Amino acid sequence: MENSTALRTWLDDFKLTHPLVIAGPCSAETEEQVLKIAHELKDSDVSIYRAGIWKPRTRPGGFEGVGAIGLKWLQKAKAETGLLMATEVANATHVKLALEHDIDVLWIGARTTVNPFAVQEIADALAGTDKIVLVKNPVNPDLALWLGGVERLYNAGIKKLGVIHRGFSTYEKTKYRNIPEWQLAIELQNKFPDLPLICDPSHITGRRDMIQEVSQQALDLNYDGLIIETHIDPDNAWSDAAQQVTPTKLKQIFEDLRVRKETEANADYDSKMAGLRINIDEYDNKLIELLGKRMKVSEQIGALKKEFNVAVLQNKRWSEILEKMTTQGREKGLNEEFIIDIFKAIHQESISHQEKVINKQ
Repeated sequence: MENSTALRTWLDDFKLTHPLVIAGPCSAETEEQVLKIAHELKDSDVSIYRAGIWKPRTRPGGFEGVGAIGLKWLQKAKAETGLLMATEVANATHVKLALEHDIDVLWIGARTTVNPFAVQEIADALAGTDKIVLVKNPVNPDLALWLGGVERLYNAGIKKLGVIHRGFSTYEKTKYRNIPEWQLAIELQNKFPDLPLICDPSHITGRRDMIQEVSQQALDLNYDGLIIETHIDPDNAWSDAAQQVTPTKLKQIFEDLRVRKETEANADYDSKMAGLRINIDEYDNKLIELLGKRMKVSEQIGALKKEFNVAVLQNKRWSEILEKMTTQGREKGLNEEFIIDIFKAIHQESISHQEKVINKQ
């Protein structure tokens, strides 16, 4: 698959003056609930109404969706409001039922994207349709796997494609439900700048009070749209209650968000930006030079450990470094998670250098 402006034709056809918005409940619960939310969102920036019909649960026993009956509710919501309808599909049976009920937009969830067999099954079932199909990132941060899902659909003749960035699972405790790993989405954006990129702040944050913040971050990174879970009574939602917002709150978020210009055709701006980028380049070069020198010291440490038959990993020393650097980082106004990520990467590279020295014959 190659980048082409044709990839975004379906999005351009909306003729929007603002980013695309997909909104609606995490799960369709009752016909009344589906219709009430749809009518609340009808006269807003929302173009596509979303509702989960089948819900993959980590463990059995949880609410797994109302099933096919919910598709009839979506049909009714479309007839009454004119909004396009969207739902998640995880297998060929879901696709068949969604197509029979003329659902406009289908998305492949993170748990499905991780399985190429499942994605191929869905691609085969969708072959020849003109539906919009969106692919969420896999649960693990693997760009090739994410793009592979898109390519399988593209090869099946599906041209109305897009991707949803919903964050990545982690064992670590952070402020996010799923850590954004913005750089990975940016890398995808660089490879396929015309492939519509939509942010899912609901699943990234897992908290309704952070939806505004992450939505703004996405728009600042030139994302094409947002998919936000919206419920008339979020606290009593049957699934993912903590991350859903009311229609009223959603409309307030729209008012507060700021869409930035991608660039500025202004000589003064260009001149000042060029100067600042020169400074950034100089600092980046110095960082690489310093990291190279640090790894040379790591190799000397590896040689010393080899001489005295000492293990490479020293947990106490590593904990001391991490604590010291996070403290210093805070003093410099740097985010603690950023510092931890940076020094974890440095530490891993340092271990690799030491192991090469120790294992060298």
